[in-house]
Amino acid sequence: MSPEETLALWKQYQETKDQALRDRLVLTFAPLVKYIVYKKVREMPARCEVEDFISCGLEALIRSIDRYDPEKGATLEQYAWTRIHGAVLDELRRQDWAPRSVRRWERDIERAVEEFAALHGRHPSREELAEALATTPEALRERQQEITRSDLTSLNTLVLSDDETTIERIDTLACTDTRLDPENAATQEAAKEKFREVFARLPQREREIAVLLYVKNMTLAEIGKILGVSESRVCQIHTQMKRQLRDALDGDAAMLESVAVA
Repeated sequence: MSPEETLALWKQYQETKDQALRDRLVLTFAPLVKYIVYKKVREMPARCEVEDFISCGLEALIRSIDRYDPEKGATLEQYAWTRIHGAVLDELRRQDWAPRSVRRWERDIERAVEEFAALHGRHPSREELAEALATTPEALRERQQEITRSDLTSLNTLVLSDDETTIERIDTLACTDTRLDPENAATQEAAKEKFREVFARLPQREREIAVLLYVKNMTLAEIGKILGVSESRVCQIHTQMKRQLRDALDGDAAMLESVAVA
């Protein structure tokens, strides 16, 4: 709606106090709330929940509709913008448990890094950054640690992705579970298949000992009784088996080592 149409609708609401009219005004300016919040999202610490800011922005919008005074010269949109923006900033301060001095240092460090990068075409070292901030590297390190401690966050926090859509922070973390890596899974399967082929070529007695020892978890003495040989003979066969496996798989040692835990 145009400013004139918005003003006419607002005056009608003021006269009738019809909640349906106020709801129309809220729906008209609701996109303004999201625009302001998502514009500020990059400045918000990671611990902040975007939904909280949208909620407080909508509350500010409703209050601005009720308190708007056209006699002061601003349009309803201008007045709502000011109130919503102020409410978002207030909510940011309310949620921030870090002292203002920490946030001031955070802004100063970011500005110093940007200025140095613009001048030299690279990021500054800690010593160079400390010099730009007129402090010592040790003091700068302490300040950066304070900033890091203040930025604890929920993994379900909504953040902006590279394509400007919102995703949960947990979806931006690199997966460290190698079992879910297709390349690692293929390597594991190839290593297992290679081991099966070599194991199948071992003499039957050596395969029996391997199964009893590593699958049945029997002792050398127990295996000797089952096979009718001495414990030392079982130990000798076991050592021979390991040597044969090692020699046969020597060329694939790197592959086998990478999947040893599997």
